[in-house]
Amino acid sequence: MRDADPAADDAALQRLALWATRYTPTASPWNEDNGADGFFLDIEGSSHLFGGEEKLIADLASRLGKNFGLPARLAVADTAGAAWALSRFHKTPLFVLPSGQQAAALAPLAIEALRLAPETRSLLRRLGFKTAGALFDKPRAPFAARFPTELLRRIDQALGRVDEPLVPIVAPPVYHCLRYLLEPIFTQEAIVAHANRLMQTLVHVLARDDAGARALRLGLYNVDGAVETIDIALTLPTRSVAHVARLIALKLEALAATRDAGFGFETIGLAVTRAEPMPARQIELTPAAAADANRTECCAALIDALRQRLGPASVRRFEARASHLPERAEMLPPVDGKAPTWPAPEQNSRPLLLLPHAEPAEVTALVPDGPPRRFCWRGVTHEVTGAEGPERIAGEWWRRPLPCPSPLAGEGKEGAPTRDYYLVEDSDGHRFWLFREGIYGRETASARWFVHGLFA
Repeated sequence: MRDADPAADDAALQRLALWATRYTPTASPWNEDNGADGFFLDIEGSSHLFGGEEKLIADLASRLGKNFGLPARLAVADTAGAAWALSRFHKTPLFVLPSGQQAAALAPLAIEALRLAPETRSLLRRLGFKTAGALFDKPRAPFAARFPTELLRRIDQALGRVDEPLVPIVAPPVYHCLRYLLEPIFTQEAIVAHANRLMQTLVHVLARDDAGARALRLGLYNVDGAVETIDIALTLPTRSVAHVARLIALKLEALAATRDAGFGFETIGLAVTRAEPMPARQIELTPAAAADANRTECCAALIDALRQRLGPASVRRFEARASHLPERAEMLPPVDGKAPTWPAPEQNSRPLLLLPHAEPAEVTALVPDGPPRRFCWRGVTHEVTGAEGPERIAGEWWRRPLPCPSPLAGEGKEGAPTRDYYLVEDSDGHRFWLFREGIYGRETASARWFVHGLFA
């Protein structure tokens, strides 16, 4: 005797359903009113891989008993409701119901086979209903008036009159390929070799549909029942077998320290979890188009390799953002495969290096609102030989304050001061980007200067 632990039961059922995806991509745990005691498998389109439905459930029952010590009752039917009922109430532990015979098979079973709430079952028995078949041919109006909607819904689901959507343990893949191995494999080289063959199989289907893989999931099914999944994200849609195999190898190398092959992997699967259109292109007759396509693909391959080594969020790129303030005009999101868009270049030049935060400088000017003649920055005095400007940038009063404070006066508050930017060159030929904060005489009584960037 042990204390009941529903949370642990649910977690164990989730792991068992994930293991069962070796038979079909769609596995859905059943853990509603009756507790965590089983799961559904949608084996349409996959039973032929095992020689038919009878052999599939026989193999499943054998592995559940051998790998986990779990005796199981299994049933195959057209509907999830019928399969649930037959697996629990049919006299045969392994049963396959021919198509279209749900009503005849369910009729002699007890009303508990319809997955009804205890209160509904108790009321039905008090009214004299003991079997599911006694409910099938009765007028529906009295049931609808006296019972919850659950009763008629469960009857219709079991008989296939209405659909019963299942919630899979993982998102169903768009394209999926599975390989059952005669002998378990352990090494990274063997895993990559089998993944290469699986990708070759998927490429034919992708090419048929003019599609490419943007995200893949490699599933490794251990002999002892553990399941390891490896997700691969790509910058652009691809059908390149060599590229996918290289990314899988890089991912396995990164996970080598934490991955434990145990008794080896007996099944390996590769699924395309996200596909995007990838129409055929004519590149042989247009060398320029071929060169552009090759550059794009090489850049995407480099980004994919870096993401596998460093992590998806570690590889970023600059993207333009609609703002006049230099520190707001660009952002660094993770690479997502979309080409960045940049506005048309402005007439005013921008520095090659923008400082993380504008740094104060001591500036000498002929008049308070005139260009700088000399400035001291970081302890070094620079004599200005030429200045260009000003370029006036007003504060963006309609935006929220910046999330982190900066050394600028008024920054982070509504109505930030206006800035007058100057491009200046010192006697050594170095160029700087300075700005004066606030309009003299209207926004400030004393000029404050800052260095915001450096030119090459």
